[in-house]
Amino acid sequence: MIIIKTIHEIKKIEASCRIVAEVLGSLKSFIKAGISSADIESYIDKQIRMRNAIPAFKGYRGYPSSVCVSINNQVVHGIPLPDNILKDGDIVSVDMGVLLDGFYGDGALTIPVGNISAHASDLIRVTEESLYVGIGKAVAGNRVSDISSAIQSYVEANGFSVVRAFVGHGIGRSLHEEPQIPNFGKPGQGPRLKEGMTLAIEPMVNAGTPDIRILDDGWTAVTADGKLSAHFEHTIAITKNGAEILTKL
Repeated sequence: MIIIKTIHEIKKIEASCRIVAEVLGSLKSFIKAGISSADIESYIDKQIRMRNAIPAFKGYRGYPSSVCVSINNQVVHGIPLPDNILKDGDIVSVDMGVLLDGFYGDGALTIPVGNISAHASDLIRVTEESLYVGIGKAVAGNRVSDISSAIQSYVEANGFSVVRAFVGHGIGRSLHEEPQIPNFGKPGQGPRLKEGMTLAIEPMVNAGTPDIRILDDGWTAVTADGKLSAHFEHTIAITKNGAEILTKL
């Protein structure tokens, strides 16, 4: 069931999303070569708790960490570890969620570490741009797959592929609600978008094949061909004036 939110509930979600936006925004100056993915988790966990909120991912469906930190060919759900040391030329995707006053916010971005290749830079740029292309279709009266199709078309026109094993989702009092929002598909399908829906849209884009595999830790998804992957996510609300991005400063 898709839950339509009141204006009051959207304001609650927005408060959680504000924390997500602030913390993700601060990472661009924190992340550098020589730190570990565990350092990133420790920093984010502290930043969330300083704002009297709770890291939403910790313990969620058994996930062991407060955030997901996915490096290079890791697509999503990378478990932060002390021996995962960032080096110049890496790209690192950070996915985080916040629970505040009973409502969730969710967001992700991919950050370059030092000097990265032109190919990696293009992948990050196209992934982020595809997110905004999808958000542009998140208007009342459209259907869910209008978002999906727009993302897929933009990504593939730029020579990359969308991951099909993971999807975006509704969000609110639960971290994952209906509807599911794939990053691929034909337009004009799925539930109709309505004012008051709150959605987490999150393209995951690979430099090579869209296929993934899961590592032995049971969580970390990596590209099947070992090539790079990037990930961006915003939580949005559908309003009478179009999509309002809640995880944007």
